[in-house]
Amino acid sequence: MAGQREDPQDQRVLAIDIGGTKLAAGVVDGTGQVLESLRTPTPAVAVADEKPARQGESIFQALLGLIRRLPAGPAGFSAIGVGCGGPMSWPVGEVSPLNIPSWRGYPLRERLREEFPGLPVRLHNDAVCVAVAEHWLGAGRGHRNMLGMVVSTGVGGGLILSGRLIDGSTGNAGHIGHVLVHPDEDPAEARCQCGVVGCLEAVASGPRLAAWAVRRGWRPQAADQLRTGRDLVEDARAGDPIALCALARAGRALGIAIASATVLCDLELAAIGGGLAEAGPLLFEPLEAALRERVGLDFARQIRVVPAGLGRDVGLVGAAALVYRGDRYWSAD
Repeated sequence: MAGQREDPQDQRVLAIDIGGTKLAAGVVDGTGQVLESLRTPTPAVAVADEKPARQGESIFQALLGLIRRLPAGPAGFSAIGVGCGGPMSWPVGEVSPLNIPSWRGYPLRERLREEFPGLPVRLHNDAVCVAVAEHWLGAGRGHRNMLGMVVSTGVGGGLILSGRLIDGSTGNAGHIGHVLVHPDEDPAEARCQCGVVGCLEAVASGPRLAAWAVRRGWRPQAADQLRTGRDLVEDARAGDPIALCALARAGRALGIAIASATVLCDLELAAIGGGLAEAGPLLFEPLEAALRERVGLDFARQIRVVPAGLGRDVGLVGAAALVYRGDRYWSAD
């Protein structure tokens, strides 16, 4: 952990990244290098005759099975860092991910402590971990004031201000997916899982964007494909007009949200990762246009929006950073 004198390359942290569609676990050294990692789909738990508590436990057991398959094994770890979808009660680590309905107030941090006695456990929002990783080693390196974002099955974020992670009173600061961008839209189009109409996540997340496109006649090029945000990106690259409109819709919504965050927090940089960010200019050009229309003050015009730089292991790197760089990214216990 922070302050240890051993060679950073000799340190080992168990890093965990939990999302609605995948579970990931890996071993990360003190330089942020992912030495090994494994992934598995998040178990589907929508079983009518199974109680939610039992469904939630099946996800945790799948996570433990993944960890036990790591060649390093738990004996060599100095600590555990975890990123999980939110919202959550922080730092106690009771999680209620919107995309994992069977986890409502699930005591994830305590369960990991029980399974790995003696190991410190640090847990934060998965999008916060992305922001932390990008600030430590990625696109935000060298910047003191930035927003890190994930645009994928959900939309989340984390704030770094004056070089330190901002937690907020409950650990949910930076939850930009629930900033309002289209409050006057038809509720059938833009009602969020949180219950509010017009949240950024309800407009720009992959599944919601794909559903919006389907209602307008879009069909993936392969008839048997699932209709996902990644499918939209592929079809937009091929020139599908509905897919192009969908990405422009997402880009505009992201630009509106980032403009508000920039004025509020005096940001220098926003780094965006996740599957939808792979669309490149098809997403970033309408984003940039909407952003520039809405940053009128001189200080806000400095904001730059860039793709995240660390790839698919970014969540594991950020989870490990909660341990290795606790001076910047961990303010509890």
